[in-house]
Amino acid sequence: MPTVSAHVATTLARHIDHVFGVMGNGNAYFLDALERNTDASYTAVRHEAGAVVAADAHFRASGRLAAATATYGAGFTNTLTALAEAVQAHVPLILVVGDEPTSGPRPWDVDQIAMASAVGARTYTVGRADAAATTVIAIEHALSYGVPTVLAIPYDVARLEAGPVPVAPEPVLPGPLQPAGPFSAAAIRDLARALAGAKRPFLLAGRGAHLAGAGEALGALADRTGAVTASTALGRSVFPDARYDLGVTGGFGADGAMALVHEADVAVVFGASLNQFTMRFGDLFAPSTRVVQVDIAPAATHPHVGGFIRGDAGVVAAALVGELDALGAGPSGWRESIDVAALTAREHGDELAADGRLDPRSVAERIGQLLPADRVVVSDGGHFIGWANMYWPVASPDRMIMVGTAFQAIGQGFPSVPGAAIARPESTIVLTTGDGGGLMAVADLESAVRVAGGRGMAVVWNDGAYGAEVNLYGLKGLATAPMLIPEVNFAGLADAVGGEGVVVRTLADLDRLAAWAATPASERPFLLLDCRISPHVIAPYQQEIIRVNS
Repeated sequence: MPTVSAHVATTLARHIDHVFGVMGNGNAYFLDALERNTDASYTAVRHEAGAVVAADAHFRASGRLAAATATYGAGFTNTLTALAEAVQAHVPLILVVGDEPTSGPRPWDVDQIAMASAVGARTYTVGRADAAATTVIAIEHALSYGVPTVLAIPYDVARLEAGPVPVAPEPVLPGPLQPAGPFSAAAIRDLARALAGAKRPFLLAGRGAHLAGAGEALGALADRTGAVTASTALGRSVFPDARYDLGVTGGFGADGAMALVHEADVAVVFGASLNQFTMRFGDLFAPSTRVVQVDIAPAATHPHVGGFIRGDAGVVAAALVGELDALGAGPSGWRESIDVAALTAREHGDELAADGRLDPRSVAERIGQLLPADRVVVSDGGHFIGWANMYWPVASPDRMIMVGTAFQAIGQGFPSVPGAAIARPESTIVLTTGDGGGLMAVADLESAVRVAGGRGMAVVWNDGAYGAEVNLYGLKGLATAPMLIPEVNFAGLADAVGGEGVVVRTLADLDRLAAWAATPASERPFLLLDCRISPHVIAPYQQEIIRVNS
């Protein structure tokens, strides 16, 4: 007779195809049912946080819901940082966990519902009679609100017989948010007139525009207005025509490109939260620029926004095109007058910095030249995030995955690899991580090697320090000893778990990457490049942070 755990596993498997996790007492019956009774695949990771990170990266890379699983108590508490990141980043996933029995907590139990709520995640607890329906409700909540959702199975309920598994109703999901009422219609008409009269129109798109599938509509709007375009770090390449695109705004952008954005007279922002990094700490737009934000958020998210239209990015962009056509408006001609290649040129570094260690700019540039074209870049958090974002272009927003930046967390890099690798089996997965975050997540180096194999590689920016802290607080005169890390041989760690590690001290050492990239994935190992870089070369985005905080 099927158990409650079988009801959860079977129902969940009707809506997802992959689960990442660590087995324990609280989820043993769930995993047994998943293996025996469903077609869903299970991938073991080595830390419970890694299970949530992998499910997070899986969604970001594919747009398909995945699940994570952990036991109760200590297993659950290990997931909290990764769960908070997924909440902050608006990433839907299901976290299936064991929980205290219905009779009450044991000495090792904690209030998991309260702890999940504290980081912004809602919990649904299954019972003997409603496990299938509750599972569907949890899925519906995750997808409707774009958040991780916890599905808890009390320990004394997990193995109870529950009868045949019912076919629960399908999740009911909302459609694209339509601009509502006469005020929205008037705002769209007013914005269309402003764009029709603009001499230097500018369009900025973020991850929300990508999730809305707004690329085609935004491309049409850019053509109608003659606008120069750009994106946030998580919305890169959303505009279909790269000829007039300035790349990423903020500290990851080239100085010339950001100077041009400052000249815009009308700027429209689609699906971007306008965080401090995107906005260059308030300096992205000139005071005279008219800034209008289009988003599904309840209200504008930055004080520099002068107009706000609540609605789906694709719907509003298409409506603006219609209004411009009705006005008979022609393109401004601004974008044809600029040299995008010159404005977006990147700064070249020397091979070695003054301290004799590698200049990360030259390393990043060379790696970017050698990486396979069909790649998904997954990034941990830390000072080094600027190098991949500046020097490694990707083809679409779902190919640059930054897990950790929403919650300002490090240590989520290695478990991102298996999530992205399973989501995108045709692509090479490239991890960029620092030595601090790399050590924090090192348990799942083994997971990355095992799951990605020859389709995976990692670049460790090994500077012997927590670079962001050194750059901000060390320069203020605080004691640097707590900010430093003894040099670690990451290449040796990769060798120990079945990969191939290469210590990179000169640009010539990157020739191994060239040979690796030229070899079929089935014939090569997981490659880790242990890049011994100088801690004294500061990324431009970090220089902005230093300027603001000094």
